[in-house]
Amino acid sequence: KMLCSRRCLVTSRQLYSVVHDPNEKTFEKLLVANRGEIACRVIKTCKKMGIKTVAIHSDVDANAVHVQMADEAACVGPAPSGQSYLNMDAIMGAIRRTGAQAVHPGYGFLSENREFAKRLASEGVTFVGPDTHAIQAMGDKIESKLLAKNAKVNTIPGFDGVVKDADEAVRIAREIGYPVMIKASAGGGGKGMRIAWDDEETREGFRFSSQEAASSFGDDRLLIEKFIDNPRHIEIQVLADKHGNALWLNERECSIQRRNQKVVEEAPSTFLDPETRRAMGEQAVALAKAVKYSSAGTVEFLVDSSKNFYFLEMNTRLQVEHPVTECITGLDLVQEMIRVAKGYPLRHRQTDIPINGWAVECRVYAEDPYKSFGLPSIGKLTQYQEPLHLPSVRVDSGIQQGSDISIYYDPMISKLITYGSNRAEALKRMEEALDNYVIRGVTHNISLLREVIIHPRFVQGDISTKFLPEVYPDGFKGHKLTDPERRELLATAASLYVAEQLRSQRFLAQPENRRDGAGVGAGARWELSVNLEDGVYPVTVSKSDSTFSVEVDGMKLNVTGEWNLASPLLSVTVDGTQRTIQRLSRDASGNLSIQFLGTVYKLQILSQAAAELSKYMPEKAAEDTSSILRSPMPGTVVAVSVKPGDTVSEGQEICVIEAMKMQNSLAAAKTGKVKAVHCRAGDTVGEGDLLVELE
Repeated sequence: KMLCSRRCLVTSRQLYSVVHDPNEKTFEKLLVANRGEIACRVIKTCKKMGIKTVAIHSDVDANAVHVQMADEAACVGPAPSGQSYLNMDAIMGAIRRTGAQAVHPGYGFLSENREFAKRLASEGVTFVGPDTHAIQAMGDKIESKLLAKNAKVNTIPGFDGVVKDADEAVRIAREIGYPVMIKASAGGGGKGMRIAWDDEETREGFRFSSQEAASSFGDDRLLIEKFIDNPRHIEIQVLADKHGNALWLNERECSIQRRNQKVVEEAPSTFLDPETRRAMGEQAVALAKAVKYSSAGTVEFLVDSSKNFYFLEMNTRLQVEHPVTECITGLDLVQEMIRVAKGYPLRHRQTDIPINGWAVECRVYAEDPYKSFGLPSIGKLTQYQEPLHLPSVRVDSGIQQGSDISIYYDPMISKLITYGSNRAEALKRMEEALDNYVIRGVTHNISLLREVIIHPRFVQGDISTKFLPEVYPDGFKGHKLTDPERRELLATAASLYVAEQLRSQRFLAQPENRRDGAGVGAGARWELSVNLEDGVYPVTVSKSDSTFSVEVDGMKLNVTGEWNLASPLLSVTVDGTQRTIQRLSRDASGNLSIQFLGTVYKLQILSQAAAELSKYMPEKAAEDTSSILRSPMPGTVVAVSVKPGDTVSEGQEICVIEAMKMQNSLAAAKTGKVKAVHCRAGDTVGEGDLLVELE
């Protein structure tokens, strides 16, 4: 049969085929063993296929979006995932009570847990995923590498075995040759992975990877392999049925990463030629057939600058970034997984699988991108508006206005996907979508995402997994304004300020009562002083109808806009260039926060008279942070390495904080004696909490 849909169909939140044969019966009721956006994603396809759904939730997720979307819901325990979303006994109980015939595990949690799949099989419940032998074989990095070698798949040189201790890790690393990658055998999602360039880093990496692996996967086994410098991370989506058929659905480029976790993904890749794509696809299918794989799965490869590709791992589940593949192929991967689980053969041949257009996905996180490219942030979404009014935009999310981003789960807010007939169009739409995305109440990474997609290296396709540290060696600092952009921002902010003043006058007083003395008739002028990034700029504004004429840096700019100051999004045109900006905050002393070109800028706007007087205002002295250690993020204290009276040297580990399943080592900023320790292992701490003081 030919492919049902050769193009992306656009609905409010979807960019994939919506073709379903109502005569093809699958399951009456399906339980989604997950939460958040992926649970919502699975429920949407089930609704389309006429399948009733059961959501599971922890007590803090009782009012979550996925719970509201499902036909039924079952509470499976308290907030920590180990007691709820990983609680097999409670989930099995929910399956029995609701009579669910099948379970879709999403990704993460129990999606690659062989024991869970076995328990479902023993009770006659269908697991929407591969058989247990494939989960076991591919879930163990050591076994999967041996299987890949036997299936003639290119593999990375390394040690295929269990590493006993740090001394053995050093011996193996020396044999392979530095740099090496130390990683958890049962790992995934960037957890339990460390790069080591020498013996000391190998010992430290062994310790951290073992602890993270035990904490995240309950399995502390590690393996060591050669680290390929400057690689691309390109993965092949495979789809196989229970009748021996298997397809590859093209590739996804996932090289933009921080801490081994993906940030921006796209399909197809700018790097692959048709021959390399076919070779990678055929090897991925060979591996899938070697393990008798059925369902959707992903074979991840590292690709070097000469287009040599090496098997990294196989994920026996749906991937976070599956939407970009759906956009360019027109397939609904969740629908295909459900069909395969019911026993139907695949509907397509390899020649039916197209590459139509280009799709880009940005992972929008509740994170502070100015700290290590993204340390978790928590809070309540006080205002939330997805950019679904724009064409060819898809948002996969599991939150809404009022939702809490908590310490217990991954800090992802959503996956923002844009589609275009070519890469340039998809990227332009992504830029617009990021500018039109309203997220208030938590710190988010939109500034970083927007900077990545407009960066010349990214636009040219010159990327590797080292992109972020190479482009921002001193860390991410936000958008760097060019002179024309700075003038544009100053003119926009000054116009906003005057529009606000005029609105206030209409309600509060007549023109003659105005403090700055300027009239509002024809020829009215506002002499302002604008402080931006430690520079003070004199700005003059005059108004004619709906246009503001602004003088800044000796140049005149015309600013027009939809001055609905109650709207979170403001459309502004400066000398013919249209921008969507967001005014985040303002106060009575002229302070203003504006999101402009993705980055939030803090400005202070005063009349010239007020600016003259402001220089006499006392300034609060900055805190000396070298003598104190504050928590950079909310989390749990795993270990404290010092006690009062200890002498520590600069860079020495003081304590370890775990946040969202990742362990972070915090070090002393200077050499000194420990004066006080304000935390102990097991404590929950918030961002900015004082942990340790030095004398």
